[in-house]
Amino acid sequence: MISIVTPVYNEEENVVFFHDEVTKVMEKLDMDYELLYVNDGSTDDTNRLIHELAKTDKHVRAVTFARNFGHQIAITCGMDLARGAAVITMDGDMQHPPALIPTLIKKWEEGYDIVQTVRTSTEDSGFVKKMTSAGFYAVINSISKTPVIPGGSDFRLIDRKALHIFLKFREHSRFIRGIIGGLGFRQTTIQFEAPARHAGTSKFSMRKMIHFAMDGILTNSTVPLRIAFYVGILSGIIGVLLVFHVIYCYLMEEVVPGWATMTILISLFGSMNLMGLGIIGEYIGRIYEESKNRPLYWLSDDTGEPKNIEIDETRFTDV
Repeated sequence: MISIVTPVYNEEENVVFFHDEVTKVMEKLDMDYELLYVNDGSTDDTNRLIHELAKTDKHVRAVTFARNFGHQIAITCGMDLARGAAVITMDGDMQHPPALIPTLIKKWEEGYDIVQTVRTSTEDSGFVKKMTSAGFYAVINSISKTPVIPGGSDFRLIDRKALHIFLKFREHSRFIRGIIGGLGFRQTTIQFEAPARHAGTSKFSMRKMIHFAMDGILTNSTVPLRIAFYVGILSGIIGVLLVFHVIYCYLMEEVVPGWATMTILISLFGSMNLMGLGIIGEYIGRIYEESKNRPLYWLSDDTGEPKNIEIDETRFTDV
């Protein structure tokens, strides 16, 4: 059986259409499957729609978070609950085309444990987003020992063997692309052009993108800590040179009131100290969060495992 995990957040305009497209693809494959929706605390009609789908389609299971926990946690929840021999994770806004599912499964049947999709472009992506995305991948791959494929998305297939290892990673600040990249196993990639969203707007705001990028960098590299250390060494060297300069001025009787020098020194070293403390603080904050050992998520309801009932073809037109 194949499990398809789809996190959704305020996607009332997309979930039914997405379900229909996935159903068409899977019926042609003639394979047993489950479609697992994880509602990440939506405030619109998404929750009702996915539960209606679960009632009318034996392949659908719907679970709902008690509040919004984030995209990466929602994917993890779905992978925890998935029962398939392989799990496909994909978004429900149609930017991860269901038509690619057969290609992912074919690569899996060829013996690959992880099949990763790579976006070559996105139809509705602006210049700024493209540049920031390229910059992020350049930075993280230059400082991290874990390879992160540029353009890689959370649209992938993972075999149960690799999934068993992935589920042992339980950190709260999750960057799944980095975890997957470091798993090893036999991996391959598939390139695709991401279409525009079927409906609605992206819920991934700039603030969320920055937070996601920070999680990716800080959970996959200790280089920022080393940078703070190297800056400290450099500051110490500059400080020693300045001491020699002051001694030289004193011996040459060129001493003048030092308010300007002191102001510059305080500003210079104060800013460096704050920068170093800020970087260290990011790591300490994550240590604090992990030390609390709280659950990654909890549910407010769950339709349970898919039921063996006849599929009702009625569509929910009041989206």
